[in-house]
Order: sequence, then structure tokens, then C-alpha cells
Amino acid sequence: MGNEAHDFSPAPDESGPQPGPSWANARWPLVGGESEDELTQALDPTAMTLAVKAAAAKAGKVLDDQAVEQAAGDSIRAMLLVRTYRVRGHLAAELDPLHLSHRDLPADLTPEYHGFTGAALERPLYLGGTLGLEWTTMSELVRILRKNYCGHVGFEYMHIADVEERRFIQDRIEGPDKVITFTPEGKRAILSAVIRGEQYEAFLGKKYVGTKRFGLDGGESMIPALEGVIKYGGQQGVREIVYGMAHRGRLNVLANVMAKPYRVIFHEFSGGSANPEDVGGSGDVKYHLGTSTDREFDGIKVHMSLVPNPSHLEAVDPVVLGKTRAQQAVRGDLEKHEQVLPVLIHGDAAFAGQGIVWECLGFSGVRGYNIGGCIHFVINNQIGFTTSPQFARSSPYPSDVAKGVQAPILHVNGDDPEAVTFACKLAIEFRQCFKRDIVIDMWCYRRFGHNEGDEPSFTQPLMYAAIKQHPKVSTLYDERLQREGVTKPGDADAMAAEFNAHLEEEFAGAADYRANEADWFGGRWAGLSKPSDSEEARRNVDTAIPKKLFDSLGRTLTTVPEGLTIHKTLERVLEAKRQMFANGGGFDWATAEALAFGSLVTEGHGVRLSGQDSGRGTFSQRHAVWIDQKDEHKYIPLCQLPHGKFEVYDSPLSEYGVLGFEYGFAMADPKSLVLWEAQFGDFANGAQIIIDQFIAAGEAKWLRANGLVLLLPHGYEGQGPEHSSARLERFLQLCADDNLQVCNITSPANYFHVLRRQMLRPFRKPLVIMTPKSLLRHPMARSGADEFVSQSHFKRILSDRLDIADGKVRRLVLCSGKVAYDLMARRDEAGIDDVSIVRIEQLYPFPGEPLAVRLQRMTGLEEVVWCQEEPKNNGAWFFVESQIEAALQQAGHTGMRPRYAGRTAAASPATGFAKRHERQQAALVADALGLPADDPIAPKTAAGKKLA
Repeated sequence: MGNEAHDFSPAPDESGPQPGPSWANARWPLVGGESEDELTQALDPTAMTLAVKAAAAKAGKVLDDQAVEQAAGDSIRAMLLVRTYRVRGHLAAELDPLHLSHRDLPADLTPEYHGFTGAALERPLYLGGTLGLEWTTMSELVRILRKNYCGHVGFEYMHIADVEERRFIQDRIEGPDKVITFTPEGKRAILSAVIRGEQYEAFLGKKYVGTKRFGLDGGESMIPALEGVIKYGGQQGVREIVYGMAHRGRLNVLANVMAKPYRVIFHEFSGGSANPEDVGGSGDVKYHLGTSTDREFDGIKVHMSLVPNPSHLEAVDPVVLGKTRAQQAVRGDLEKHEQVLPVLIHGDAAFAGQGIVWECLGFSGVRGYNIGGCIHFVINNQIGFTTSPQFARSSPYPSDVAKGVQAPILHVNGDDPEAVTFACKLAIEFRQCFKRDIVIDMWCYRRFGHNEGDEPSFTQPLMYAAIKQHPKVSTLYDERLQREGVTKPGDADAMAAEFNAHLEEEFAGAADYRANEADWFGGRWAGLSKPSDSEEARRNVDTAIPKKLFDSLGRTLTTVPEGLTIHKTLERVLEAKRQMFANGGGFDWATAEALAFGSLVTEGHGVRLSGQDSGRGTFSQRHAVWIDQKDEHKYIPLCQLPHGKFEVYDSPLSEYGVLGFEYGFAMADPKSLVLWEAQFGDFANGAQIIIDQFIAAGEAKWLRANGLVLLLPHGYEGQGPEHSSARLERFLQLCADDNLQVCNITSPANYFHVLRRQMLRPFRKPLVIMTPKSLLRHPMARSGADEFVSQSHFKRILSDRLDIADGKVRRLVLCSGKVAYDLMARRDEAGIDDVSIVRIEQLYPFPGEPLAVRLQRMTGLEEVVWCQEEPKNNGAWFFVESQIEAALQQAGHTGMRPRYAGRTAAASPATGFAKRHERQQAALVADALGLPADDPIAPKTAAGKKLA
């Protein structure tokens, strides 16, 4: 805690040799804001002696050699004291409103530690401009340093490598005249905001006794501080703020910062909905909901949105950042990052304890994810539910994780609303100047328990004994303003009475409140709608492209520009593509995908693809980015297309954070196809919170539609437990109320059509695709040119490649994904001609109607089998069984039920032994086709190899 963070890399403007100062006439360098060369010179005895002698002469002081040597030594030791305050002064800051944290003054912050005692404290001391002082005394220097660094704001910034960033902060906080100042009008506005925050919580507690609200009681200084973000942000060019926060204080922020009508919140407290009755959905508890609004300060209007979130603390963080990035793209603000600002409000225990916080901090400097800095506001209650800080983390502050990205950290006493508002002002200035993250750590307290029905004294009796005796923030601040002559006795009571009268009016109006419209298809979502319940509306969307566009895209995807030296293997890949376009057949998965992306871009849509290896593709299949083999410059063919925009990013090694980011991006930009690709589908479980809480349920809970696409490599090729299953069963278990689309596609052309369908329909739903591995290059998994330009839409079921008359079919094998080709190869090898293999390409919404039509034509049908590669307790079986049975009944096959053929139930999703995998695969294929399990003819795998 006491060691200084070293600067290992120079700032961009200091990479070359720097001239030394002219000691006779230069101001002394800022110790702490200096480059390493400047620091060395500042502490050099010879240089200091010369500087003192020159300064003394300039000031008319006559010093003998001994006095000069004494003064130079004093100056060097004083510079070290200044630097120590800059590094460690926050340790002596007055931060805890309850005074329960024992923060003794570190010895190295005392003048005695640096050799100043007695008369030495009053000797003339040369500082050469440091802290704005030429000459001073040690006693005066210590007084200024303690005022600057040990008041109600503690500054941690010396871990930052960039010299200009350190100087920026020092210029705003150091010096004898640097105090937090607000005009009398500003002080009254701050008091009014604090009172509104307090009285709102008290009103809710009185009207809704025992109801959870996760109040802001004890942290009300956040209300004027967040208003300060809007005010000062607007002055600095911000035109939109995207907020994310968990429960604590959320209702207060909704009402007093976001200006959500009080009567709407009261209506929700009474069990009502903020949306019209006919909208449907499950809704959510009131302290999870978001809103959007405009507020104006000093004639500048700022649009604000608070993103809805689940109970999973910090899960909303990447969603906010992704939404911010999309809004910046829409506004053309991706270069300067000035107009759209993300603000994340955290709890202290969650900021220190949740790994997603670090994942999001890690985005701050990464191409494709950088949003120009985020303001992080930590409501530091000094407790997490019932857990005290010493048991919740291993670092002194909850904010210490932010040092990993060299974010400055402002610790501030929550009982001083001016200090908190000042911290927010400094934060917005820093962010707008340097486009980097910054953290405000507001030390406060939680007046009641975790929720208002909780008894906190069970676990923290001393803290809550102190809280019971502690005055409210408004009381302390009003007393201070009365001493300053800003307010008079009774002013604060009048403010409270006036606000309470307004709350009573709003409370009375809540009884008759009825929402007129749902808040989900405005702004960039205009023109989109909730989908029709009609089956035809879901299926028949024309997704074919003109032959002229098809040919043009072929040239774009196969032409290597002059001056680009590509890898020899890539050249072979491109030659194979040229042959596809020349012959009109053999189109593989990656080419079909590129055609879908390219056609959408040409039609004016955006396409954003991200994942850990998405540029090349995990299986070297995509090659969306061509890298010159001599100098590594990049060429992206799809970026050459007009009208729309194509982006592909190799993401940080994160699933949770990156998937949340892409969900947020898709939330804000429905006119772009946004795709996230898992390196292997199994890894999606690292983002399960985003999948469960946002992707699957966001529309039902919060009326937030989303068109995000998940690409999850899935298929059993003997690669073991973590490289086989994308956990199809988990996604299917989440399916209900038309919330998702889940596909396991086997045809490149069908993949092309489903991607285009995602953007061409007048609604958005998340799309989960089990993408293949071995089928990427399988000779049977190929499509012809006519399937892109003539086939008009995505096919939810695909018929057998053999022309078996429906009336001749005795056994129907239904399946999904790669196993279809194993079944076809084995059946054809065995010469079976009365077994039809039909692929269910879309598992949800289940294509019951077309399947029933097909079944009705199979008049000689004796048996229906569902075949899957996954173990019985995994995969689609338990989901499709009832769906298939319903289709059979609808088709007139009364009493017939599907039979299962696949691996037995297993704890692990796949075996890691190749021979065992081959035996299992051969057995399930034989079972599905009605062949003996020990049949001597070895079935073929999807890759066409003979199985042992």
C-alpha cells in the first residue's frame, strides 16, 4: 500500500531525448508530473544548488555558500515530501463519514521524517514554482499539501505513466488557492438535490412500509454529483449519457436524475405496470427497470438512458459499453468519443469482487471496444450485504482493480456533497480531455440494511450504532451553508416541505396512471415492430440476391489487390473460391457467410463480427482479413463494398464481457447485423449470465428487442468434452414466448439465408446458431449458385438428398446438424431405400406445420426416430420429443411416438478418447437406421473417414 507505482513507459511525446532545463531562469519542474529526466535533475544536488543561487539573486537575497548548500538540501527534501504527498496523501484523507476507519497519518507525510524540526520548519524554502510557490516555509508547505491531498478528497493518480495526465490533475488540485468552490446559487442547488434524494427515500418508506427499494439513504450526495456530470458534460461536448447501475439508489436516480415521473414509480410500487396491458411480457421488479429522457442545463440538452439490468451485480457493465459504442457509431463519434459518455455506478463489494469489472476495464484501450473512457462511480457503503470490507477483498480500496488500466481514482467523503460534485466535475474534464476511464470512490454508508426489511445489526452492530447517531447529509450541509451565510434557518425545511407536497400530488395521480404506449420502438428502432403471430409472417421473407450482385461479390472476395503479398495457403483458398464462382457449384460455409455479409453491406446494413479469432476463423475457414506476409498490413475485402459498413474484430479473451458488449451494441443499432462467435461453442457457458438474463429474457422483462447472433461451433468429431458441445439443450430450455431462434444448420446456402433473414424481417429476435466444424469443408455440405439467387428463403427443414417418394418411406429419421451426413453416408453405403433423413434446421420456433405436412404424405410410415450425437440428457431430444409427437398427431399418425437414437445419458458432454468416440458414433448411426450394432460395414464419419 505504501509503494509508489513506477512508470515503465514514456509518454508519446517524450520518447526522444529531452533538453535539460536552464536552472537560472526556468520554473522548477513539477515533481510527480515530471518525466524521469526531469525528476533526476530536480533531485540533483549540483543542479539544485545552482537553481537556489540563481533564485536567491533574483529575489535580492544574499546567501553565503553554506546557506546555499543548506537551502539546496532543504529544497531536495521538500521536493521528496511533495512527491510523497502525491503518492500517499490519500492515505490521510478524511474519507469515512462515520469515522470508523482508522487512518493514521503515515510517518513519511510528516516534516520530521524528511528532517525538518524546530526552527527548520520556518526557514525560507525554495520550491521554484512547485505548487505555484517560489519561496515558502516547511510549515506552510505542509499546510498546503494537507489541504490539497488530505481533505475530503483523496487522489490516487501517481500510478499513471502518462506525464500529461498527472500534470492535468495536479494543475486542478495543487496550490495555496486550490479549494473546492461553488457559487451561492450552486451551493443551494446542491442542497436542493440532496434534500430531494433524502425526502424521496423517506416518502417511499412511509407510503410503502416494508417494501424493498434498496434506497440511497446515506449516499444522497450522488444525486447532485450525477447532475453535475450532466451539466459539466454538456459544457464539454457530451450530448448523450448511457448509465448502468445495480439496485442501490436506482429508484432515486430514475426519479431525481433521469426525471422518470414520480407517479409512474408510485404506480409500479402499487403493483401496476409502466407499459400498456396489451404489451405482455413478464415485467420485472421496479429497481431493475430503465428509462430514457432528455435534461437541459444552461441551454444544453443531453439525452440520457439507464439500461435495465438483472440482479446479477455488474452484469450490465459491458451492455452499457456496447450500447455506447453503437451510439458513437450512429453519431459519427468514433474518432473523438466526445458526444456519448458511459457512466457506470457500482457497489463497493461488487466492484472489487466481480470479474466482469476487470473485463470491462480491459476494453478501454482495445480496438473495436474502446469507447473513449468511462466514468465509474462507486457507492462505497463500506459493506457488502452483511460482509465487511476486510472479508470482501484483499486490497485497501474497492477501486484498486482500476489501477490495472492506469485510471485515476478520486476517493471522496460522501458527507460532503460539494466534494463529490467537484470529483465528478474533475472526472468529466479528465475523460473528455484524455478519453480514458476514471473512478470516483464515494465513501458513505447504508443507513438501513441490504433491503429495508433487513436487520444489519446482526452482523455490524458497531457500524449501525454509529449510523443511528449520525446526522443526515442535508443536515450537515445545511449547517455548513448557514455558517457561510448561504442559507438561513428554515430554508432547508422549506425546500423539503415544497418537495413533499409535490410528491403527495404525484402519489395521488398514480392511482389513475395508465401507460399510453410501450417504450421500445422509437428512435433508431422506428419502422421495426413486435412480430406477427402468423406462421407465414415468420417464414416467407425473400432473402435471395440478384445474380449481378452475386457475381460482383465473387470478384470482391477473390481479387487480391496489387502490393499485397498473401500467404500461399490463402492463395489456394482463393483459387478454390474462384472455381466455385466460375463453375456455379461447390460453395462452402465460409463463402456462403461472406456472401451474406457482403450482400447486407451492399444493401446499406452494418455488419459487426467479433470473437476471439474471428478474423481468420478458429478453423482457418473465414479469412475475412488478409495479412501481408512482408509487412503485416491488413486488407479486408468486405470493407471495400459501398453503402454499408463491415467490421471484424479479434476480441479480448473474454466471453462474459464481450458477449455483453455485443448485446449492448445490437440493442442500440438494429440496423446492423451483430454477431458474436465463440472460439468453441462450449465456451459460451462463460457468458451464461448474459445469455440467461439478457438474451433470453430481456424482451419479456424489459421490452427490449435484440437481434444479436451467436455463432457456436458444435459437433462431435472426437475432440473431447470442451470442443464438442455448445450445450444446445441449455438454449432450448430457455426457449418460450417466441423469445429466441435456435438453429443447427447443415447447408451453406441455408446459413446464407438465415443471416439475411435476420436483417430483412421487420422485427428482431436473438439468433443462436450451432455452427459446424467438420462441415466447413465437407464435400457433402456444399451449395450451388442457384441456391443463393433462386432459393428465396431460409428453409426450416431440409429434405433428404435422395429422391425417396414419401409414400415409400417406412422409417423417418429426424435429426439436426452434422450427424445428418453420417446417417446419409451409412444409409447409402448399406443400400437402404426406404429410410428418409430429414434435417430440422430450426429447432425453435419449432417448424411443426411444415413437418406435419411432410408426415401426412408418408402414408406407409412405421417408425419415426430422433437421432442426435449428444448424450440423451443433452442435445435436443427432450425438447423435440413432444413437438414431433404433436406433428405426428396433426398429420394423422395417431398413437405414433418418436424413438430416441443417440448416446446414453452422461455427466460429461463427450468422451476424450478417439476410439470410444468412433464406437459410440457408429452405434448411434446404426441404431437410427435399424442396422445391427455390430454390422461389419464400417460407417463413415462426417469427414468421410472409415471408422475402426
